[in-house]
Amino acid sequence: MSRLVLLSGWGCDARIWQALEGHWPPGVRVSAPDWPGYGSQPDCQEPTCLADTARVMAEALPADAVWVGWSLGGLLAEALLDHLPAPRALVVIGMGPRFCHPEGVGDEELATFRRAFRRDPEATRAHFLRWQLRGEPSPRAAHRQLLARIGQAPVAGLTTLAAGLDQLARLDAGRQQGAAPCPVYRLAGEADPLLAPAVREAADWRLANAGHCPMLSQPVRLAALLAAVAATPAAPPIAPEALS
Repeated sequence: MSRLVLLSGWGCDARIWQALEGHWPPGVRVSAPDWPGYGSQPDCQEPTCLADTARVMAEALPADAVWVGWSLGGLLAEALLDHLPAPRALVVIGMGPRFCHPEGVGDEELATFRRAFRRDPEATRAHFLRWQLRGEPSPRAAHRQLLARIGQAPVAGLTTLAAGLDQLARLDAGRQQGAAPCPVYRLAGEADPLLAPAVREAADWRLANAGHCPMLSQPVRLAALLAAVAATPAAPPIAPEALS
């Protein structure tokens, strides 16, 4: 049986993956653990310490699975390849080797966002949820769907959320390019507002009519693509119609 582990991004807990329920083909086992500090999971003692995160997540991130990390979850999963036994493959959704890019979200823009978060955390998180949905075919419908999944209340404490913003600013998987201990694939929505055009173009797969949150706007095609990777992670046979 193929196994997938789905990892959420900044400001959203694992409930965002519920949008894919009912779309998985037979023979796929799916889990969606929360990161430390999200949902019912306790905070790490050192939220920005990757070794601490790896220790807490070790059981939830087995080597016999394909890990799927969305947004910050993808950046963290790639960083954890240095700390945990490698999975069969890693699929990174909506994230390049770094979050900041001069043609996308720049370093100063992220710094401004972090200052706004310190002043008014919940308003800033609410703004981010809408911002990341701008590339979906119907941003308002996607926003309603997102809130129906994760609710209005904060999904993590301020310390965990602030640590996540620090990781977005600091983590860089670029050094692992070509040297990762497992296949690493990148998937981008064609209209992802958080990715620079060059990062979208460099992705292994680009999903049409999707932005940063394809699990909300294109759940059927995303589930089919991820199931195909889980079936043959070394060389996933992705049919063109899976992406367009």
